[in-house]
Amino acid sequence: MKKISDLIFRNSLPTMLSRTLFFGALTTSSLIVGTLTFHSKADAQSPPINNTEITSYAQAVLAMEPSRQQAFEEIKQLVGNQEVPKIVCNDPNSMNNLPRKARDIAVNYCNRSQKIVEDNGLSIDRFNGITVEIQNNNNLKRQVYNTLIRLQNPDSQ
Repeated sequence: MKKISDLIFRNSLPTMLSRTLFFGALTTSSLIVGTLTFHSKADAQSPPINNTEITSYAQAVLAMEPSRQQAFEEIKQLVGNQEVPKIVCNDPNSMNNLPRKARDIAVNYCNRSQKIVEDNGLSIDRFNGITVEIQNNNNLKRQVYNTLIRLQNPDSQ
């Protein structure tokens, strides 16, 4: 009879870490969609996403992750036992209940994230569009996942 722990921990550590990073990356990109969308425009059809954009997207997500984790931890310490609220950069109401220092951390994170996206060759609108498409397209999700793993393991190329 198998133990429950064998079923839970049967994946190797690298596999679990890559999955964790992938879901963290999706969380980060979802946060960016929610935080950096200053306006939405109705496009009949967005252009197809090419391999260069997938790589740029993955690089941006990887570059944002340490900053996201740091900002989250700093805000978490400042709010104490309270749950960290969902923070939306373009919605001042989402930050109203945060202490001033926590608000500053959130704004700085959003500004850094926007710069990271642009430094990786994507506009905020394009980054957000790719994020939305990932949520609706399993093939694209798999491509981004594989790119994230490839970028983290340059020896496997």
